[in-house]
Amino acid sequence: MTCAPDSPAGPSDASSPYGPAPSPGARPTRPVRVHHLTRAKERGERLTMLTAYDAVTARILDEAGTDMLLVGDSIGNVMLGHDTTLPVELDEMVVATRSVARATARALVVADLPFGTYEAGPAQALASAVRLMKVGANAVKLEGGRPRVQTVRLLGEAGIPVVGHLGFTPQSVNRLGGFRVQGRGELAAEALVADAVALAEAGAVAIVLEMVPEPVAARVTATVPVPTIGIGAGARCDGQVLVWTDMAGMTQWAPRFARRFGQVGQALRQAAQAYGEAVREGSFPTSEHSFDS
Repeated sequence: MTCAPDSPAGPSDASSPYGPAPSPGARPTRPVRVHHLTRAKERGERLTMLTAYDAVTARILDEAGTDMLLVGDSIGNVMLGHDTTLPVELDEMVVATRSVARATARALVVADLPFGTYEAGPAQALASAVRLMKVGANAVKLEGGRPRVQTVRLLGEAGIPVVGHLGFTPQSVNRLGGFRVQGRGELAAEALVADAVALAEAGAVAIVLEMVPEPVAARVTATVPVPTIGIGAGARCDGQVLVWTDMAGMTQWAPRFARRFGQVGQALRQAAQAYGEAVREGSFPTSEHSFDS
């Protein structure tokens, strides 16, 4: 990601703390930084985040003006064919993060710490996070609340911004008993708010809230000074995140909280079918696609 110094705001970017989203096809020059996230919350500006796992997709989403690209351990489900995120290795996250960062000019690149790379304590988390930062991440994301406070604080002291993740935490799917909404009931809601406050006080720059009742997510959003990024947490978070394949209609099934904003999967299928037909009938390649001797 480009790390050019901030330039003074001019008339064209006066409405946003980090400059306007670029027009289609334009390559922006002013990157989103972590302090812009809090500034956006203070100004009531909604933040956008999408997952990305490769350079081709990252470049498209970045040019579309997405504020944050999450190199999620959801790569396990989405790209690697696993049923959960648990099998994802740090080496796989390093490759994906490097690819996304190389293709990104504006968006803040956030990389997940996969299962087994930070649970042993702050020292393990620091070693894992350093690997992701060295290949281009601008921040790392980890799951859990108050038990992660020391880790968040240590990473922050080392210069590594941390995004927290509360509610349904996919790496704890076995303990949670499956894909279930979290934070229901007063005790659970109180615990979730306490976790969010603890993460913010430890230095987290944002907090993802996944599969949380909307009133609870709204309460967290009003309580903590850092942005909340919702996924299945209602409309009152400071921003939203979706897995890009769900957002773009790449699969036949998508979770209830996702909305398809396109039918990319259908378009890709049609393109592949058209290609196959052209090859079989001999209409591709033609002289236009060939070289003279």
